[in-house]
Amino acid sequence: MILRPNERLKLDDSDDQLFYNYPRFVTHVDPGFIHQLTSLYRQRLQSHTRILDLMSSWVSHLPTEMNFSHVEGHGLNAEELSRNKQLNHYFVQNINTDPKLPFPDQNFDAVINCVSVQYMQYPEAVFSEIHRVLKPNGIAIISFSNRMFYQKAIQVWRDSSEKRRVELVKSYFNSVPGFSKPEVIIQESTSPSFLQWLGIPGGDPFYAVIGYRFQ
Repeated sequence: MILRPNERLKLDDSDDQLFYNYPRFVTHVDPGFIHQLTSLYRQRLQSHTRILDLMSSWVSHLPTEMNFSHVEGHGLNAEELSRNKQLNHYFVQNINTDPKLPFPDQNFDAVINCVSVQYMQYPEAVFSEIHRVLKPNGIAIISFSNRMFYQKAIQVWRDSSEKRRVELVKSYFNSVPGFSKPEVIIQESTSPSFLQWLGIPGGDPFYAVIGYRFQ
């Protein structure tokens, strides 16, 4: 195990399904982050392939011009998932209590996860499942920023710097034999230039850690 028991704790330790029972039809990152993510998907994903959007919501940020053979959505709120027009099918499951994914081995060409990795209490188990359901040479793209539901993020994520969070996700990949060396993409500020002209600081930083199943 790469995390100690105390590092997996959440400030709000109530059932995650209760917390996510109310739908939130908002994007949890800014337009700059979303543009960066969609561009990355456009570069790394291939048309006519099978995609698993793990811990998804009412949007997946996939390029609209790409046609995938199947996009499977997973999350904790059925109402949000039902609104996601890019999903062909979805299912609700709490992977903190049951990380086993309901798919056969080597079922997907890609697994994507957007701004949700910070909520995984047993990432070793989840990443093992990601590896299992990926086809050989399949890709996993884990993207995140510095935003979170603070009370639901695990302690090690809350207590870490942004640089350390990147190292954490790399360690999740490295905990599973059969993943390639993780690739990291960092865009520290994704603020649209017009905001900078107005003197508005910040913008959501963009982080992505990418791994391929090589065996």
